Amino acid sequence: MKVQEARYVMSNSDYRKCPEPIMPEYAFIGRSNVGKSSLINMLTGKKALAKTSQQPGKTQLINHFIINNLWYLVDLPGYGYAKVSKVEREKWEKMIDDYLFNRENLICTFVLIDVRHAALTADLEFMARLGEAGIPFHIIFTKADKLKPGQVANQVEAYKMKLTEIWEEVPPTFVTSAEKNQGADPILGTIDTYNQSFQKTK
Repeated sequence: MKVQEARYVMSNSDYRKCPEPIMPEYAFIGRSNVGKSSLINMLTGKKALAKTSQQPGKTQLINHFIINNLWYLVDLPGYGYAKVSKVEREKWEKMIDDYLFNRENLICTFVLIDVRHAALTADLEFMARLGEAGIPFHIIFTKADKLKPGQVANQVEAYKMKLTEIWEEVPPTFVTSAEKNQGADPILGTIDTYNQSFQKTK
């Protein structure tokens, strides 16, 4: 799939105020500073579609972007470390949970992981909650350019091994580098396949 058009639609703190759920939707989420905005910009070919920042916790709302007038890309606030109060963090968590657990046209959630790090508790717990709720998700490893190819392969394999301690089946994974424009096609191809299935069920 080629992204020909990508534009911002709206931001909300309440999933009930999001766009009418008539098109397939894909959410992107990860720990703060995982490179989510850079990945979204790479996927869409728009350098400034999602705002990037050196400051963790920049994304604070449910942000909808419409792609090719066919599907929504949703940029969710990060979880884990962010310089915000406990009250603010709990408010974000409720907003995210309400969206993930109730959004009827959410097809798949992409969980972003910095490939340089071993499996972190916050990531594993978040994915466990998705699994328990029956929410389909895939894993995107980011920042592959920060390691040598062999190191990337080892990190991904180690992560998958850790997941097999918890999951009977490891979810699909993708390796990306926004810096080197690597990994967009497989992700977009997966979304395209889901879109085709969505249209058939309408």
